[in-house]
Amino acid sequence: MSLWLAEIKDLKKIYESVRGKLPGLEKELERLIGTDDENMLLVYSRRCLEVIVTWLCEQELKRQRGTEPLQRIIDKLNKEGKVPHNIVVSMLNVNSMSTFGAHPKEFETEQVKPVLHNLKTIIKWYLDYLLNQESVIDESGTSREKGKEPVNSTEGKSKSGKKIILLAGLLLVVAIIIVALTQYDFIGKLKNAKAESIGSIIVLPISNITGMDSLEWLVDGMQASLIQDMGRVSGLDIRGTTTSRTFKDSNKTINEITSECNTDAALEMDLLCIGEDSLCLQTRLIESGSEEKEIWTADYKIARNKIQNWYNGVTKQIAKEVNVELSPDEEKLLSKSRIVDKEVYDAYLKSYQYWNDYSLESLNKAREFLNSAIEKDSTWAPLYLGLAHVWMGIIQMGFESPDIAIPKMYKNLNKALELNPDLSAALGLRALIAHVVEWDWEKSEKEYVKALAVNPNDALSRGLYAQLLCVLQKTDEALSQGRLALDLDPLNPNVKGLYASILICGGDCKTALDLAEEITASEPGNYMANYVILFAAFKCKEYDKVIKAEKYLLPVYNVKEDDIKEIEMIFNEQGFIKAYEK
Repeated sequence: MSLWLAEIKDLKKIYESVRGKLPGLEKELERLIGTDDENMLLVYSRRCLEVIVTWLCEQELKRQRGTEPLQRIIDKLNKEGKVPHNIVVSMLNVNSMSTFGAHPKEFETEQVKPVLHNLKTIIKWYLDYLLNQESVIDESGTSREKGKEPVNSTEGKSKSGKKIILLAGLLLVVAIIIVALTQYDFIGKLKNAKAESIGSIIVLPISNITGMDSLEWLVDGMQASLIQDMGRVSGLDIRGTTTSRTFKDSNKTINEITSECNTDAALEMDLLCIGEDSLCLQTRLIESGSEEKEIWTADYKIARNKIQNWYNGVTKQIAKEVNVELSPDEEKLLSKSRIVDKEVYDAYLKSYQYWNDYSLESLNKAREFLNSAIEKDSTWAPLYLGLAHVWMGIIQMGFESPDIAIPKMYKNLNKALELNPDLSAALGLRALIAHVVEWDWEKSEKEYVKALAVNPNDALSRGLYAQLLCVLQKTDEALSQGRLALDLDPLNPNVKGLYASILICGGDCKTALDLAEEITASEPGNYMANYVILFAAFKCKEYDKVIKAEKYLLPVYNVKEDDIKEIEMIFNEQGFIKAYEK
């Protein structure tokens, strides 16, 4: 710390001068001056720079920064002469050096000092820049005149007697109100009411700001794992991974995102640094609304073999922040501690990215990662669940005979549940197998109930459960479960397709058709959506849409393109019945 003590003292003075005026910069400076960790000093230096450059991009370049790299914005500001060249040099130095904070043990501690010095130079220029604008807009969006401070500034106030008397009067009124509210415990109730209004959260994709490429498998896998963990809390609606992923690299605001997926808050996360044995994350829970209020924020340095415990801890903390009381079973599940070897967990996350790509190459790649992980740790249940999913995919795609593949699927699934009977995804898979492989619908229903008791936010299992309820002729319950599944993962085409099929079961062909067509608008060849369209359009007597859907379905049954064209021609000339006879 002594190496950069002078720079920290100077930055503390700057922090005091911006308190209450520039909240974005204030927040990052507060974190910077409050840490002794050299990695985090570099990370927070970059965050300070990011606040300034993002603001300059909006004000000087007249556009949102979005996810554009800082260096590109700095270069643009330099090219257009918006920032003096000497300040640009300092910006580039801070930006390039601060990325070393994301790679522990890859830089010398002496290199922190010039970064802090350059940051001090940048911020001093930035503050002068704000004061010299003809019309300044502060970080909160408030306009003020040149040379004047934001509304909440405490310096340079008028000394006139009338203003002092007025201010004293206002303070007296505020004091009386606070005393009255405290006396009747209204403040406590208002705080609880505000927190309790948060019943739904979207966990946004993790931003990788380490400067390292090729970490998609890590940030995507961690996000999915946290969503799975948070899904155990019955008092919260957690949006599904597919819906959340649609906002990856999005320029949309928190308000736009929460409005689109109908949630009360969003959880933002940044991967700040990654080393051999640890990684750094920053989390922010932001409430939707005009101010996008930050409810909770935290910084973490996590041992990579204890990341499972971190998911549990974050889930419990968020529940506490929004005043959601955990049930005894939820508390028990989230209190379990598990050490997972870093290499084992990395292999698992790398396999996860191949699960939903049903090519033989991807399935084999996933299997390789999982088998290599099991060689190092044969006691971690998710590895066997992964293999069960892989073998299920192999069966579905016909890459192996059922005589060989089905026993392997069962073997791995049973092993996963033997190691962890509360693994909700494994319970959901067992329910699906009981339905579509064993045709044991009573067993399937029981397994879905178990799975959803452990993770009530598992949208896909809930949608598949709703489909089973249709088979069991429990139509009203099926519609209710299907609607809930869609609410949990509204942008997931599989969940949307499942709900559309359930609507047909309930006799609403029109809404089913509309939902399926929403899917094919972006995915014309989506098999499930076209299958739903086939039945919904037939029931709605929109026969042209039946023929259009068949164009995508018939090739699966090896019907040639020329034959499909002939069927379309017959439909146009002789009608639906003749086309179907053909």
